[in-house]
Amino acid sequence: MQDNVITLAVDVLNDDTTEDLDYERFDVYQNRTVYTSENHVLTAKDTMTFYRTFPKVNGNFPGTAKTAVKFSTDKVIDGVDGVAALTTALIGEVSFSVPVGVSAADQLILRQRIIALLDDDSIMEPLMNSQSI
Repeated sequence: MQDNVITLAVDVLNDDTTEDLDYERFDVYQNRTVYTSENHVLTAKDTMTFYRTFPKVNGNFPGTAKTAVKFSTDKVIDGVDGVAALTTALIGEVSFSVPVGVSAADQLILRQRIIALLDDDSIMEPLMNSQSI
């Protein structure tokens, strides 16, 4: 089980300066745990959710462990009419599918590749803002 409080050092401006953001365990379900940030309020959620699916053996294959983490933060945007203000969720997810037996070193390489991608504004901004693939 993860800690009751998870502190993330977040580089908000992607300039190598970090700010701590605390998430506290809010609710636990079977195979899912929800954390809320210090910014979470009833009218504007700010959550981090962990998910898991246990591996299932299939013949000689030991199975695949699946995990994911999802961030969801409510944001206010302008409606199409230019008048209405709408609250909607900004969502980011990372998921993993790890065959049982893959080394921790290979898992680390995968995580570091994901971090490198997410931290590269020259890739992520066109991807997210103009859906450039």
